[in-house]
Amino acid sequence: MSAPRKLDLRIDAHLHLWDLAVSDYAWLQPEQGSLYATYRAADAKVELDASGIDWAVLVQAEDSLADTEFLLETADANAWVAGVIGWVQLDDPAATEHALDQWQQHRAFCAVRNLLHMDTRGDFLTLSGVQKSLGLLVRRGIPYDIPDAWPRHLSAAAVVAADFPDLTIVIDHLGKPPIGRPDYDDWREAITRVAAHPNTVAKFSGLRMPGTPFTTLALRPTWETALELFGPSRLMYGGDWPMTVLAGGYGPTWRVMAELIGELSAAEQSLLMGGTAVATYGLGRAAC
Repeated sequence: MSAPRKLDLRIDAHLHLWDLAVSDYAWLQPEQGSLYATYRAADAKVELDASGIDWAVLVQAEDSLADTEFLLETADANAWVAGVIGWVQLDDPAATEHALDQWQQHRAFCAVRNLLHMDTRGDFLTLSGVQKSLGLLVRRGIPYDIPDAWPRHLSAAAVVAADFPDLTIVIDHLGKPPIGRPDYDDWREAITRVAAHPNTVAKFSGLRMPGTPFTTLALRPTWETALELFGPSRLMYGGDWPMTVLAGGYGPTWRVMAELIGELSAAEQSLLMGGTAVATYGLGRAAC
C-alpha cells in the first residue's frame, strides 16, 4: 500500500487548539494526562509539517465565545489556518445572529459547531430555537458540523438534513462509529440514512476507540462504508489532533489513515485530502 500522493494542497479538515487560560474546557480534566495542556499553533505546525500537511481547519473545542475568538486570532496570525469552525448558541436565535455577525467579519470563519454530544438534551436538534438558528445558517450559507453523533444524534441529523436541504451538514468522525462493539451495525444503518441526503458530508477522522487497535485492518470496514456511502467528493480527512496525543500523536494516526487513503486514485485522493474541504467550507476564499 502506498501513502497518498502529494498532489495539490493537503488539508487537515479537523484540528483542535486550546489554551487552558482562555476558556474552561469543562470536559478536559487533569486525569487526562498529556491531553490536559495548552496546545497552540506552533505545536500544531510541527506536527503538520512532519506529516506533509499544508493547511488545517481549526475546530472549536468549547462552547464559548472565548474559544472561538482564540481560534480566529490564531488564524489571523497563521496563514496555514485555512478555516475556523466556531461556536454559536444555537438554542438562542438572537444570540446566534449576533455571534454570526461578529464571526463573519473574519476571513477564516467557515462553519458552526457546538459540543452537541455533551448537551444533556437528547432532542437538541429539534428544539424550536435550534431550528430557527439552522434557518439562519441556511440564509447565510454557513455549514453546520455535528460531532460524535452516535448514538444520540445521528438519526436526528438525517431528519435535519431532510428538513433543511440547503444546509450543508458535516458529520464529524463519521458520527463516531462504535468500532469493535455490538452496536456497529446499528451505526451503519444510521449513517446510511444520513448519507442518503446529498447535503451531507463526512470527515474521515477521530476514529480511535479505547480498547480497539488503530490499524488498517480494524479501520477497513468503516473506511469502505464511508467510501460506499459518501464517496471521495463528500469525504474529507481530519487528524483530530491533539485528541490523538494519548495514542501516539499526529504521526502514527496519520500513517495508518494514509495507508487507506493511498489506495485511492490520484483524483480521489485530491478530493479527500483537500478538494472536498475547499468545496464544503469555501477555503479558497478563507485562505487566500
